[in-house]
Order: sequence, then structure tokens, then C-alpha cells
Amino acid sequence: MTNYRWTICSLLFFATTINYLDRQVLSLTWKDFIAPEFHWTNTDYGNITALFSIFYACSMLFAGRFIDWLDTKRGFLWAIGVWSLGAVLHAFCGIATSGIVAGQWLVGFEGAKEAIGTVGDAGLIATVSISLFIFTRFVLALGEAGNFPAAIKATAEYFPKKDRAFSTSIFNAGATVGALLAPVSIPVIARHYGWEMSFVLIGALGFVWMGFWIFMFKKPDQHPSVNKAELDYINQDKQTERGASGNAGAAERKMSFLECFKYKQTWAFVFGKFMTDGVWWFYLFWTPAYLSDVYGLTSDTTMAQVLLFVLYGITLISIVGGWLPSYFVEKRGMNPYEGRMRAMLIFAFFPLLALLAQPLGHLSYWFPTIIIGLAGAAHQAWSANIFSTVGDMFPKSAIATITGIGGMAGGVGSFLINKGSGALFDFAAATQWKVLGFHGIESGYFVIFSICAVAYLIGWSVMKVLVPHYKPIEL
Repeated sequence: MTNYRWTICSLLFFATTINYLDRQVLSLTWKDFIAPEFHWTNTDYGNITALFSIFYACSMLFAGRFIDWLDTKRGFLWAIGVWSLGAVLHAFCGIATSGIVAGQWLVGFEGAKEAIGTVGDAGLIATVSISLFIFTRFVLALGEAGNFPAAIKATAEYFPKKDRAFSTSIFNAGATVGALLAPVSIPVIARHYGWEMSFVLIGALGFVWMGFWIFMFKKPDQHPSVNKAELDYINQDKQTERGASGNAGAAERKMSFLECFKYKQTWAFVFGKFMTDGVWWFYLFWTPAYLSDVYGLTSDTTMAQVLLFVLYGITLISIVGGWLPSYFVEKRGMNPYEGRMRAMLIFAFFPLLALLAQPLGHLSYWFPTIIIGLAGAAHQAWSANIFSTVGDMFPKSAIATITGIGGMAGGVGSFLINKGSGALFDFAAATQWKVLGFHGIESGYFVIFSICAVAYLIGWSVMKVLVPHYKPIEL
């Protein structure tokens, strides 16, 4: 048997790595490089990240349907092409700001800094630059929304149900690797070549990936590198499902967009994503600022880079999240959904450690770093399994659509936590707000960490109530 399905999995892994590198550039450059130039506050950054989340959410609603309509290969090419363009466009926000506020358009990156420095109206500079970054984040979100629907659809095409959580955990680990590579590369590029070049160089990686995807991806039944033994392995669920339904020769009917919302399985996935996606995005977008605000470790310092590298290195253990449900299915005789829900319940308890992040942070910054890393690993393990529940429950023709609907819900949750965090941190710092012995901005982080800690157990409980037993949808 050939094993070309793992080559496809590796392509999905690299796409997800690039996806998270691109969205991390701003979080690693805004505090120490961009904010001083454009006079941003925490609220400004919170607004930008919150709007990115809502753009992403709205785009996800349609991206999944777009992928199902255009199909996996062409849909993925459009997605990564758009988000790579959006990533590169960030670099030119300084030049555009210079043109608008100082009337100087034909300048380079350094010339734009000098021109902006001659303008005395800090409020105007902030307003213009924020508006431009919001536009580029919109383009980035529009493209990035296609990554997971396309990747989940490709996984369903190349892997049987019992292997999907494991393959998803592998390509989803690209998010961790992207977050891992970001702090050791992006601040270095920004420090030596300017923050603009960090957007250009990282954004260009997506265009390189597109070349590999064009030549390496085809449907498994059309790919010369997939032999009959591997194709039979990939399609092992098909005969079982058709035999159980008695429709062996029937073609699969496509599910309409509105029809998706009438199933409890859809709402279970939607609520699980809404409750938990924002937690991961909070850790991704705000951890560099947390180290800078609370411990004075700017993103270009060696210690901050080491801490972030260790933090995201810890999250790589999330690959176990793809293996655990397979163990429950093969060794304990559970069906795929039961195995996944059991695994997700286990993972839902690890984020509770975030309740200790701020209290133990007074002893050493290593404690919150390790705790956030473990919480992030739990999230990625949870994420691999919640994505796989879509393939368990829905026909392949609807997988990208349902994934997009859930992604929209996750984006809404992310909008709320990022918008709220920025406003809360500025309020806490300005008023020296006190909560359970913490004061100032530390009290704000303690409140958000506490919300992140309980989100998974709430999400799992509601999912279990909505879909207590394995019930795949038949069309």
C-alpha cells in the first residue's frame, strides 16, 4: 500500500504553519515597533484584532461553502493566494499613512517613518494607520478563512474516519509550529530590516506553497501516486455506510446551506467552536504583550523569545490528541464520536491550570509560560477532535460548509475576547483596578485567564447535551 495520503497531510501542515505565521506577525511587532511609530494604545490593538476576528468569522461562513463549490484544489489556491497578498499589504501601511497625513507617497519604508515623524497630530496618525491595518487584516482574514474548511475537506477525502483525528492533529500542529517559529524569526527580521520586511518575507511563503499544491494535489482516485490498496484503505467507510443505509448505488445528495442549521450536530459544533476558539486566539495575540506589560520583556529580547519558543514548544504535545480517540475506538470498542468526546472531556480539564497563571506569575514568569503552553496544547488537541466530529456526522459534500459555519462562531467568540481584553487592560492600567489581590493590568489578565480556564468544560457540556450519542446524518 502506498502512503501518499501522508504527503497530502504534510502539505496541509505547511499551509497551516504559514497561516499562523502570517497572523502572528502583527502580534509580535505592534507593541515594540509599530505602536511607537503610529501612537497606538492597547485598545487600538484590541480593536484591530477584534475586527480581524469578526472579519474572519464572517468570511468563514462563506468560505466553507466556497470550498465545497469550487472544490478542494482550486478553493485552497484562492484562499492562500488572497491571504498571502493581505499579509504582504501590511508592510505598505506606513507608506500609505505617510501619503495621507504628510502628502508624501513616493517614499520607501524609512522615508515614510521620517515623513510621519514630522506630523504633530498623533491622533490623526493613529486613526489613519489603524484604518489601513484594519483593511489589510480584512484581506488577510478573507483568505485565511479558507484554510481549515479546505484542510478538513482534504483530510476527509484522503483519510478514513478512524484516522482523521490523528491526521488533523498533525496538520493542525502547523498552528503550533507557526507560533513556535514566529517569536524567533519575526522580531529578529523587524529589528534588523524593519517591521515592514517581516510582513513581506513571511507573506511570500504562501506563494511558494501554492506551487507545490498545484502539482501535488489531486483526488485520491485520480492520483497516480495512490495505488488500489491505499484507495481501498481510504474508502473503507464507504461500503459500511452504504450497507447500513441500504443505498449502495445511490448518489449522495448535496445539503443546502440553510438545511445545515436544522441539525443539532451543527449547533453542537458551532457552540464548541464559539466557546473555545477565542481562548487560543487570545493566547496567540496577547501573550507577547503580556510578557511586555507584566514583566517588561519586549518581543525582541532574548528571554521573551526563549519563553515564547518554550511555550509553543509545549503545545506540540497536542499531537497526542489525535491518537487518544483512536485508542478509545480500537482498544475500548467505542464508536468514533464517543471516543472523541471522551478525549475532549479529558482535554477540557487542562485549561483550568490557567487559573494559576497569574498567581504563580509572581514567583517567576516561567510559571505562566508553562501553564499557557499546556493550555494551548489542550486547545490544539481539543481542536483536532472537534474538527473531526464534522467528518463523523456529516457527508463529505457538506464538510467544508459545516466547518465554515463553526469557524464563524469561533471568530465571533474571538472578536468578543479580543475586543474585551484590549478595553479591560487599558481600564485596569488606568484605574489600578484591584481583583483578588491583583492590581493594575495584572488584574485584567487574571480575569481573562479565568474565563479561558472554564470555557472548554462549558463547551463540552453543551455539546454533549445537544448530541449525546453518535448519530451520523444521512441524506
